Amino acid sequence: MKEIIFASHNKGKIEEIRQILTRFQIKVLSSDDMELPDIEETGTTFEENALLKARGIAQLKNVPCLADDSGLCVDVLGGRPGVYSARYAPNRDFKKAMEMLLCEMAETHTEDRKAHFSCVLALAYPNGDYRVFEGRVDGRIGYEQKGENGFGFDPVFIPDGYDETFAELGSDIKNTISHRAKALEKFTAYIEHEGI
Repeated sequence: MKEIIFASHNKGKIEEIRQILTRFQIKVLSSDDMELPDIEETGTTFEENALLKARGIAQLKNVPCLADDSGLCVDVLGGRPGVYSARYAPNRDFKKAMEMLLCEMAETHTEDRKAHFSCVLALAYPNGDYRVFEGRVDGRIGYEQKGENGFGFDPVFIPDGYDETFAELGSDIKNTISHRAKALEKFTAYIEHEGI
């Protein structure tokens, strides 16, 4: 089984990536597993932040490293929270963040509640080479938090083609249609052809 370091301390994200990559015989080692530091996200795009993290750990450990940056982009809010999704509410409290988001959108009608999740995965090598893989899922913001599964903004995001939130649909469905699943599909296609 291949191994890859995934530069993240986000337990929900790590579990999701492990569930998806296990199907491809890839073992995911997290930042916690490797006792790695956080790399500050100072970029202004998902790609910049993903590369900062992947390059930082690849150089620190002298092995290839995978990292992502992802977030919720709401059309009527001009793409916010975007790269600031995890920092939208104080102390990365997503329950509070969802309350803030729903409050901001309280007067927004159904047809104007379009949103998408974006994910950029960066695979960085110690020599400075890198590859980037992007995924996106379109949908809309619901009117209340629903569902117990998932993490982050999952309880308010309803993907196109469904009437339930990511948190209601569960990991079996989410892990085949999500932004992260789409980016990981491109990543696995790459490593199956090129290797890690």
